[in-house]
Amino acid sequence: MQPFLRNDQFERVYLLLQHEPKIHTKVRERERLFLEAVYWMSRSGAQWRFLPASYGAWNSVYKRFARWADLGVWTRLFERVADDPDLQSVMIDATVVRAHACAAGAPKKGAIRRRKG
Repeated sequence: MQPFLRNDQFERVYLLLQHEPKIHTKVRERERLFLEAVYWMSRSGAQWRFLPASYGAWNSVYKRFARWADLGVWTRLFERVADDPDLQSVMIDATVVRAHACAAGAPKKGAIRRRKG
């Protein structure tokens, strides 16, 4: 499976995670696989139970993700890497951007127009 994170990106994140209290980061390959699983989830928008088996048991990955969220690991991690955003993945899905009918000048339903004059 093609990794989402480049080696330099992973090394930066891994170094930051090693200073986090209450999480264990001794097995580098395990940390990378977990981060790749979380990245896959965020990119795909899928439900946790559809996580590919190559990333591990979906329930275990979810529990670890939720535990890190409760400990504030994700917030601190994002704050520390915010100076180097990866804008390649930024996009807007125009299929869900809609304007209300009144924004286009459509008359209100049931409204009676009065003639001037």
